Amino acid sequence: MAAIPEFDLNDIKRRMQGAVASLKGDLGSLRTGRATPSILDPIQVDAYGAMMPMAQVATVSVPEPRLLSISVWDRGMVSAVEKAIRESDLGMNPQTEGQTIRLRVPEMNEQRRKEMVKVAHKYTEEARVAVRHVRRDGLDHLKKLEKDGAISEDDEKRQAGDVQKATDQFITEIDGVLAAKEKEIMQV
Repeated sequence: MAAIPEFDLNDIKRRMQGAVASLKGDLGSLRTGRATPSILDPIQVDAYGAMMPMAQVATVSVPEPRLLSISVWDRGMVSAVEKAIRESDLGMNPQTEGQTIRLRVPEMNEQRRKEMVKVAHKYTEEARVAVRHVRRDGLDHLKKLEKDGAISEDDEKRQAGDVQKATDQFITEIDGVLAAKEKEIMQV
């Protein structure tokens, strides 16, 4: 019979932290009406016969609060980068000057802001579900250890309490990240 791996609360916390990090990445790519290089992260450019992230073909900077400047490294890639931006769901129109592409970030109307908040809520719920899945895995593992006699019932209950505390802590952190993003989106 194979030995059951020991219970590791730090591994549970690390997996929950991964859900929070993923949420922060997803929310970072949401448009807020303010120029941030991360809104271009999901865009893939058809470069040299392969799809590559924007960061691998150009440098993105923010010279003004509502302007993105994209410096394409290879002159031959300018049109491919421009095409990738046009075909993305950002709804922005690139202006090209040589190897530099400028993107004006338009003002978002109230309806668009509310749509962005809904998307942020969807990402947040996915992160909460991911944290709860990690909690369930941890609790199932503890129950198996107790059933097989590797730990006592008291140890199982105490460690299950630790897992629940970690879950509550990460859910609170996720809610805080959402509140900050919501405030940023709704700010005019």
